[in-house]
Amino acid sequence: MDLKIKSEEKNNIGVIIVEGEIDMLTSPGLRNKLVPYFKKKVKGIIVDLSGVLFMDSSGIATLVEGLQWSKKNNKDFILTGLGTNVLNSLSLTKLDNAFDIKTDIDGAYKILCER
Repeated sequence: MDLKIKSEEKNNIGVIIVEGEIDMLTSPGLRNKLVPYFKKKVKGIIVDLSGVLFMDSSGIATLVEGLQWSKKNNKDFILTGLGTNVLNSLSLTKLDNAFDIKTDIDGAYKILCER
């Protein structure tokens, strides 16, 4: 399955919406969408994974890389819309506690706007 990635900047917040499967072949595309937001002067990045049905270790590594960049650049990095498969992948690797995970994109957006 192909990976579809939409991104926009709204009120100084980067929003990335991902649909499909994140694997070794598609994770570089996600990385390429994340990188510019860490170079811009945005206060945070929201990655909506509600359309992601499968994510392998390369997808997890890409998200960890985003988390590291966010800490280095003092930006918020929030994951939203995690389905069972994605949440299980993060739980198995004990990374579910490392990420700021919110239920939906609107809730995450509201939190970032208030910060």
